[in-house]
Amino acid sequence: MSRYIGPACKLCRRESQKLYLKGEKCFTKCTLERRPNPPGQHGRARRLSEYGTQLREKQKAKRFYGVGERQFRNYFARAAKARGETGKALLIYLERRLDNVVYRAGFAQSRAEARQIVGHGHIEVNGRKVDIPSYLVSAGDEIKLRPRALKMERFKAMAETLKGHNVPAWMSLDPENWKVTILRLPERDEVDAPVDERLIVELYSK
Repeated sequence: MSRYIGPACKLCRRESQKLYLKGEKCFTKCTLERRPNPPGQHGRARRLSEYGTQLREKQKAKRFYGVGERQFRNYFARAAKARGETGKALLIYLERRLDNVVYRAGFAQSRAEARQIVGHGHIEVNGRKVDIPSYLVSAGDEIKLRPRALKMERFKAMAETLKGHNVPAWMSLDPENWKVTILRLPERDEVDAPVDERLIVELYSK
């Protein structure tokens, strides 16, 4: 699967909204605040058509969670078959991704860093190593940092800040053991993704 490796701040500028792709830098040295115009030589805000608005909302959701086009389409196809509203089901699928859960738990400063942590085999789910960032967690799952990772400097430095980290209501954090438990699946109002999922549904319904 192709992966975007360009400047993350350019994605926020393109969407004219903070997507919090670079962790702490987004709160201290945000490029969007200094350069609010879209990237490019003629970076001026353009008037969008209905289709353009829907497309930008889909792109925003993809970039916020760090997934590719084919993967996003697969999530939408699964959401369309699920009970209830398709848009809500889509966001809940994205929120259940293991890399997102690792980020929400405070084990990483950004989803990109969380994806790297998972990919390098530092996370175990229910006692078994899982190195697939797109793994979908379920209610009752226990996600934990593996013992060998606790010896790494990056995690030693985060130990104190983890104790004061607030997690969403659908999970429970044990900072002493670097463990998070999924209490239940998230509700739509607990997902802080800055997207209007109805526009995404309208786009794929054309």
